Amino acid sequence: MLGLPSIAAFCLRPRDLRRGAVLTLAFLAAVGAGAYTGCWDREEGAAAAAAALADVPAPEAPRQAGTADRDAVARAAAEAVAEGKSGKKAAQEVVSRSGDRWGTVYDQGEYQAFSEGLDGLWTGVGVWAERARDGMIKVDKIQPGSPAARAGLRAGDRLLSVDGHAVTGLAVADVVALLRGEAGTPVVLNLSRDGADLTETVRREQLRNEPVTVRQRPDGVTVIKVASFTRGSGERVKAAVRAAPAGEGVVLDLRGNPGGLVAEAVTAASAFLNGGLVATYDVRGEQRVLYAAEGGDTARPLVALVDGGTMSAAELVTGALQDRGRAVAVGSRTFGKGSVQMPTELPDGSVAELTVGTYRTPAGRSLDGEGITPDVPAGERVEERAVTVLGGLGVGP
Repeated sequence: MLGLPSIAAFCLRPRDLRRGAVLTLAFLAAVGAGAYTGCWDREEGAAAAAAALADVPAPEAPRQAGTADRDAVARAAAEAVAEGKSGKKAAQEVVSRSGDRWGTVYDQGEYQAFSEGLDGLWTGVGVWAERARDGMIKVDKIQPGSPAARAGLRAGDRLLSVDGHAVTGLAVADVVALLRGEAGTPVVLNLSRDGADLTETVRREQLRNEPVTVRQRPDGVTVIKVASFTRGSGERVKAAVRAAPAGEGVVLDLRGNPGGLVAEAVTAASAFLNGGLVATYDVRGEQRVLYAAEGGDTARPLVALVDGGTMSAAELVTGALQDRGRAVAVGSRTFGKGSVQMPTELPDGSVAELTVGTYRTPAGRSLDGEGITPDVPAGERVEERAVTVLGGLGVGP
């Protein structure tokens, strides 16, 4: 049986590509559709809340519409295992029928990869991909320095097969499973580029993602790009804010951020707040709250950059900063993922993550299905637009 790792995760994560989220083929094993978005880490800053979440409420606790019944999922898995069938498959069928669009089921290997991903680590070839409307699997981007990059793979390539298994028409999660394996093992990729077929053999490696990068613009503005909220990212944001030149503004770039650990998101928000409410949420009808730590920089002008790829925990941060009057949001409407998932270990060791509640911003706005509307809409040259806004706040050239 798989002991749940110390992520004690309730997660905000889309289940499949029907919502248009981009998946990482080498990233987080068979995560349903869009990386790791909005999970608790009991070892990181949320001990009290996560400990409470570890005690699953009684079965008679209220169950929200559009969620799967935890007991029914576990029972289906147990019956399947007793009959020599796949417990994971049986559990996923129950989840699918329930209308829980964010619920999903992982096998042991997938969940272990998910846990590694929360550390910013994964084993793969370094390919991000998405599924096109015609069922083709298209390379969206390549991890710099990865096996895929060294082999010359490019964004826009179409993936045809993995080790001889055709992938066209498959769910992205199934493609991910084909690409998984131990570090050092080879995988044969057949691709199509500009009408020509290519075959590349690459070796899987353990790769690392840098979740927070910082750069200084010539005009003095500090741009803090947060790619995801993995372990340690919140403190990196705080350190970047402390190191920013005095009196200069900050652009917090959350575009394309699929979310991550909720505790890290709260820590990142704390870099710009002096305590107070970050979000409220409910778990099977029980209301709970998330508070920022005291001592953040509340004076420095701040703009948050967002787009349709800004999801869940990243939306939580944006909503808090926007509602508290701490930041001006610039860009386009965010994805709209604000439901809470919690894990349940099944009899065969697989893990079902089922929706148990929703988040709300400090002003009471629901994120789920709504997203966040930026204060200043912007399409092209978004960063330049952000700097102009900072100038209106008293900072900039």
